[in-house]
Amino acid sequence: MDIVERFLKYVSFDTQSAEDAGKTPSTDKQLKLAEYLADELTRLGLTEVELDANGYVYATLPANTDQPVPTIGFIAHMDTSPDCSGCNVRPRIVEAYDGGDIVLDARQGIVTSPQKFPELLDHVGEDIIVTDGHTLLGADDKAGIAEIVDAMEYLLQHPELKHGKVRVGFNPDEEIGLGAHKFDVAKFGCEWAYTMDGGELGELEYENFNAASAKVEVRGVSVHPGYAKGKMVNAARIAAEFAAQLPTHETPEQTQDYEGFFHLLGLEGNVEHASLTYIIRDHDRARFEQRKVFMQRAVEWFNVKYGEGTLQLALNDQYYNMREKIEPVPHVVDLAVEAMRACGIPPKVRAIRGGTDGAQLSFMGLPCPNIFAGGLNFHGPHEFLPVPSLRKAAALVVKIVELTARRAGN
Repeated sequence: MDIVERFLKYVSFDTQSAEDAGKTPSTDKQLKLAEYLADELTRLGLTEVELDANGYVYATLPANTDQPVPTIGFIAHMDTSPDCSGCNVRPRIVEAYDGGDIVLDARQGIVTSPQKFPELLDHVGEDIIVTDGHTLLGADDKAGIAEIVDAMEYLLQHPELKHGKVRVGFNPDEEIGLGAHKFDVAKFGCEWAYTMDGGELGELEYENFNAASAKVEVRGVSVHPGYAKGKMVNAARIAAEFAAQLPTHETPEQTQDYEGFFHLLGLEGNVEHASLTYIIRDHDRARFEQRKVFMQRAVEWFNVKYGEGTLQLALNDQYYNMREKIEPVPHVVDLAVEAMRACGIPPKVRAIRGGTDGAQLSFMGLPCPNIFAGGLNFHGPHEFLPVPSLRKAAALVVKIVELTARRAGN
């Protein structure tokens, strides 16, 4: 199966994950793709194919050489973001993109334009897979899955390429920060691995945000507004006031590179009750801790103003910057850089303004940098995937496997 056909098959599965579901996977529909992948890997000839009770898929490409070679792994996630629908994805291939506007839905005037998305211009002349403007595409991270499966099929078909044991892992719930929580690192049995979950061609990332979630609950008192003086406590208004007190220049839309932020994901409520949901991000661990303290003190200050217990804060760390776990094993990054250059891909080593399963896995004992999967504008209807990037990522997986064996032999 051609890799484009494979990718288009994967995006036909609706695998959107869901916050606060209280189960793994968070949505049963993720299991449909998991079952399909387990069957596909078995058909291709991989061994030790397993779909566990939590929806994680594991498989092995057996070594075809007697020399000792480190066991390495490749990982991608099956779910798509809760931020945008992944149901009934209708992809379309724009052949030899000409650099102009791409009309996704002429009737509703939905257009992907290089004026708003200038990264399109880096792919003039290439075939590009786009959406119909009403769902995300799902390249995050079904492109990564397609690249890994395609590479495993290629290696099985080319036994002249000597390699060690390679492990493959596909997990649910990365988009809600839970992809690695039930990943069986011991069973995976790798010295190191790579997540194929990055964006633009050439991206290689081993730094990411430190991350926490914060939920502020506001308890109000409802009284008839005509007789409310001195009695009413308007939870919705207090919530809006709280949101306005956080630094307005430290939000995602105002920051870049290594700058951290507070991101208000949602605000809802009425007079009696309101809630605000945030994520807190910073690459620097000390500044990350300061941001959490700032949030705690803001809640305390509001409780002084409006009465103890009016605001309650639930603050939870999600993941940390993998850099501290990757720097002691530099060969893991060096190998990926060497493989990119061998494939004619200029490496773009940069910090992730986000997180991957690899961050959590690195702290679980599996060093796991992140490599590009090729898609851009994730989590929305303007997501697109250049076909050459998809193919080059699959070739890169093959080259990493090949170089791992070659280095071991030397």
